[in-house]
Amino acid sequence: MHSGTPTPGSPKPLGTVQRLIGAAAGRQWQLPARRNRVRVERKIEVRMRDGVTLLADHYIPVTADAVPTILVRCPYGRGFPYALLSAQLYAERGYHVLLQSTRGTYGSEGTFMPGVSEPDDGQDTVAWLRSQHWFDGRLATAGGSYLGFTQWALAMDPPPELKAMVVMIGVHDLADAAYQQGPLDLFNMLSWSDLLSHQESVGSVAGLIRMMRAERRLRGALERLPLRGTMNELGGKGAPWYDEWIDHPDVHNPYWDRFRATEALSRSTVPTLLIGGWHDYFLNQTLEQYRTLRSRDVEVAMTIGPWTHLTVDNKISMPQAISWLDTHVAGRAPATHEAPVQVFVGGEWQKHQTWPPEDTATTTWYLQTARQLTLADPADKAGTTQFRYDPAAPTPSVGGRVMALSGGAQDNRKLEARADVLTFTTAPLAESVEVHGRPVVELHLASDNANADLFARICDVDPTGRSINVTDRIIRFAEPGATPGEVRRVRITLDPTAHRFGVGHRIRLQISGGAFPRFARNPGTGQAPGAATVLKPVTHTVHHNVGRPSSIALPLVKH
Repeated sequence: MHSGTPTPGSPKPLGTVQRLIGAAAGRQWQLPARRNRVRVERKIEVRMRDGVTLLADHYIPVTADAVPTILVRCPYGRGFPYALLSAQLYAERGYHVLLQSTRGTYGSEGTFMPGVSEPDDGQDTVAWLRSQHWFDGRLATAGGSYLGFTQWALAMDPPPELKAMVVMIGVHDLADAAYQQGPLDLFNMLSWSDLLSHQESVGSVAGLIRMMRAERRLRGALERLPLRGTMNELGGKGAPWYDEWIDHPDVHNPYWDRFRATEALSRSTVPTLLIGGWHDYFLNQTLEQYRTLRSRDVEVAMTIGPWTHLTVDNKISMPQAISWLDTHVAGRAPATHEAPVQVFVGGEWQKHQTWPPEDTATTTWYLQTARQLTLADPADKAGTTQFRYDPAAPTPSVGGRVMALSGGAQDNRKLEARADVLTFTTAPLAESVEVHGRPVVELHLASDNANADLFARICDVDPTGRSINVTDRIIRFAEPGATPGEVRRVRITLDPTAHRFGVGHRIRLQISGGAFPRFARNPGTGQAPGAATVLKPVTHTVHHNVGRPSSIALPLVKH
């Protein structure tokens, strides 16, 4: 049985400040007009199958009409900003919203272990909804980041009432989030674990501010070796998953099965709106969600903006979310026949039937001895360029897909002036070049240490010399039997992007041995990454000559 016991007393109206903030947000983000007033019933108890009680707030639209329900399951509390973005703004536009704290957070009983309990807890909450007199049988889910995971967890066995999903910058695979590029995604993993460890003692808003300042605040913890045990020194409630994840760098290990909701992508038939960013932490997962659903003819739309995980533009995302729900759940808006994919490229929005567009063609540029990129094959018979990576003084990370204010597109000139960073650059472009898809870097490489990482990045160099990162990727190779100095072909498929290099701009390829603290250092010793304390450098030699060419291939769209 699933029972709900509200706290004594009637639901209360939104406070004056909440109403004013909601009205200001509606104007700023150009949302549809409010349909109704809202009352809130707080700390409703919802019993799970194992006896654990989860707390939820019910946002009630004051209307005589039967209206749909949006379920939002969140580990970050039920206060601001989630109360506004994930509950109030929807409720003011004619939806019941149940904003529930996930297991082990903000008064909900049990222990929070990322992902593990979400499938059952989501199903049990829906079962409870079925017993509520105000539930009319029409259900939607909405939310971003981990709130996306709770949606996919429910969609592993989609309830028949589930009519639509809105997943913003959402994750379905926590193993991929931790080790999506080989090395541990150190900064994102540590800062997120630290956020969850401290959020209830400092408050949700202060917790977000702490996370935004995490680069400086966590500097010592990020530099600490071994990686294992770091969270024990940071205080708070702790994050018991952190050391477990450190101890399991192989994403194919069955250990990770319970941290995935990937099978939802092959089971769900629910119309789904996906919103992501070119510099978002979960960009690749958003694109995987789109590809898989579309391949199964599930109704899916996707918007990718120029955003990081922290900078999604609510003026774009919130109107789209409400429109999607009004169309697919409430039946208030007719279905549109616009192109289902919108991507931000070169300062403007483009609409496509699919992404990447079908009319892309690959163009290859070759690395040359004079640090150039050209369309001509290498002419030098023995050209090489060498650099040394020292994990004791690691190459720093600049921008990219990190959950920090310094993430996203940043100026790389200071980074590129370092001796441990190679750059190869085209001449100024005579006509614009527009990339859609995944660039591929192929290097002929010799290394004197088989245990090493390689980081490749594309930058857009404007006429003033500013070098702005577009997309990148790091790979980890460990070949115990490899012969030091042996030349091998290394292929790095960079993260997806849509970017226009303007006339007079230059395309730059950047190569280095790491990007710290975004990614954990490769100790270079072959030791288990979580236990290593000894560091060993590596010298890489990039070949770019007639017999051993190195190149970068860009998928281009012709206009």
